Amino acid sequence: MTQSADRRLDIFFAPGREPDYIRNRMLWQALAVRHQVTPMTEAVRPAAWRNVRTLGRLARQLRHAPDLILVGFYGQPLMPAVRALTRRPILFDAYLSTYDTVCFDRAWFRPRSVPGRLAYALDLWSCRWADHILLDTQAHRDYFVQTFGLPPAKISVVYVGCDEAHFAPRPVRPSPDKLQVFTYTSFLRLHGVEHILHAAKRLEQRTEIVITIAGAGSHLADMQRLAERLNLRNVRFPGWIPFEQLPERIAQADVCLGGHFSGVPKAGRVIATKTFQFLAMGKPTIVADNPANREAMAHRQDAFLCPPADPAALAEAISELGDDPALRHRLGEAGLALYRRRFTASATVDAVQAALDRALSEPRLG
Repeated sequence: MTQSADRRLDIFFAPGREPDYIRNRMLWQALAVRHQVTPMTEAVRPAAWRNVRTLGRLARQLRHAPDLILVGFYGQPLMPAVRALTRRPILFDAYLSTYDTVCFDRAWFRPRSVPGRLAYALDLWSCRWADHILLDTQAHRDYFVQTFGLPPAKISVVYVGCDEAHFAPRPVRPSPDKLQVFTYTSFLRLHGVEHILHAAKRLEQRTEIVITIAGAGSHLADMQRLAERLNLRNVRFPGWIPFEQLPERIAQADVCLGGHFSGVPKAGRVIATKTFQFLAMGKPTIVADNPANREAMAHRQDAFLCPPADPAALAEAISELGDDPALRHRLGEAGLALYRRRFTASATVDAVQAALDRALSEPRLG
């Protein structure tokens, strides 16, 4: 096996999404610790124009013959052109499945419709054209292996982690008469915000519990209308919180909701980025009891796991943590220890380095 850590490689980085998107930023930072990473994209919109500019820059720069190209998230639309442009090794961060997203998560198309089949083909050939693939959980790797017939050896798992310069424990002044429960979301169906609202309804007699659901998205208005129909007085929608203000808002919370709480199958294959942030800040965190979260956390040991799509169980979890400050403290400390043990930036660097070695040394498996 080629030990690329022993020499500084020249890597071109071509993500489909903005380079500062959390997944792309974490991979970029991990690679830059040991190698020269040259971005091929900019934070411009719309996505189609960004991809055109990325491919144009990549085509011009390829005369310098990099050691490897990292196609980052969301890179499926880039992969056909990138593979056509070069035979250099490609490390592809699949991160999510287009087919799963449009046919099952957001349910825009039927799986056997023409758009559904095209989405499937895009995922399949993007992965086949890559020399090695990155995914974010073991559960997600299992899905890609089973759905697209990929060899398990072609896929490495690199957990998302978080930006530790921002997300770390900090002192706060607890509210003496309120239990502050916090989460943020883009209100996707995947996130299951409606289950949080129905849990809040079950907690309406607990007037000391306040649930803050920050964020924005196309279904925010739907969730606000649901909160009005439920006549909720214990839920706040403060809107979008700028990234630099997010750690302070998390720090003010007594309990954090990591999710994802929906019953959408994809929810069971991913660990929410905010979950890593909450753990890194030492906050007691409630997550859905699903395969992905169980890879990382054990119930009542590192976090509080409750069944997905179950408002009664979620309300009970919030209530129990509200009644037990010692449990909150223990879960917060244990979650922080877990993060420092498995998900730090240095752990990400090592995982990405191992995948890089495999991309450079293994024969293309298809």
